[in-house]
Amino acid sequence: MLKSNSKHQEITGIFLAKEQMQPSEVHKEMAKAGKDISLITIKRALSKMVDEGILTVSGSGRSTNYKISLRGRVFSKINAAQYVAIEPDRRYGLRGYNFDLFKSFPPDIFTSEELKQLESFTTAYRKKITDLSGTIQKKEMERLVIELSWKSSKIEGNTYTLLDTEKLILENKEAIGHSKNEARMILNHKNAFSHIYRHKGQFKTLTRKNLEDLHSIMIKGLDVSAGFRAKPVGITGSIYRPLDNVYQITEAVEDLSTTILKNDTPYAKALLALLGISYIQPFEDGNKRTSRLMANALLLSHSMTPLSYRSIDEEEYRAALLAFYELNSVMPMKKIFISQYEFAAANYLVK
Repeated sequence: MLKSNSKHQEITGIFLAKEQMQPSEVHKEMAKAGKDISLITIKRALSKMVDEGILTVSGSGRSTNYKISLRGRVFSKINAAQYVAIEPDRRYGLRGYNFDLFKSFPPDIFTSEELKQLESFTTAYRKKITDLSGTIQKKEMERLVIELSWKSSKIEGNTYTLLDTEKLILENKEAIGHSKNEARMILNHKNAFSHIYRHKGQFKTLTRKNLEDLHSIMIKGLDVSAGFRAKPVGITGSIYRPLDNVYQITEAVEDLSTTILKNDTPYAKALLALLGISYIQPFEDGNKRTSRLMANALLLSHSMTPLSYRSIDEEEYRAALLAFYELNSVMPMKKIFISQYEFAAANYLVK
């Protein structure tokens, strides 16, 4: 995990936009931004950033060129809201799939301090769920499923209210004035959660089989094809275009699966699934919904609290995803993940 200072963060921002530069060019860009920093100081900063793994360097003398590394991208501290406020066609992010992303993803996604924080939430959560009665367990499971199904669907544009969702799940009553597909989407969330809860042992890591099985539940009755897609898809409001053929998609999912398997903590596994499935977009539809349920499956399989996303701001979530798609920065979504995990550990009792 990077611990760069504010000057390094500003330089990283320049490299995200320009990618490869010489020291004199970095100096000019800093001057344009109103930063009165000498060229010597810039050179020292660039050298330090190479040592920290933020940048790579090639050439020598006047031909020295610096380039942002994958590590520099992943841990760049992006203001996602400011970035997505730029019109899509004027953004400076990546327009295509980064083939190095999951093959070389940094292993230290969370800092030691963040892991201690997450573990403290988990410890408190596990104490609370000790000796739960069957009645309380049933009610708490229902509450989590309702709130997860409502909010995850709402993120995708579903207009059911939380009360509508409760009536649908508990009483099988569809809300008046809403489409059948909206009800189906919510019920699919319920069924998908039941599936991963019953089969926790099958979700210690992400595999093609458990991913496709989960997706098939998420899209049942919604006129969406199951299996990896063979045609291109676009992402509304983004310059990023996912892979457009099934062979590369298959390889990308394999790379993601390998990366998740190599990570030691359930938190990292879940965050990688949350971001990775959305980034690869392996299916023609339902990718983000599937990513949220897969992240929960990985957490449940390791006796961690699942997330409902109830308190999430949809625009903040969308901006964090776009920052990952176009800049490969994990930082905005990591912040959301930690806050949602804290919320879930404090508010649910799902054993």
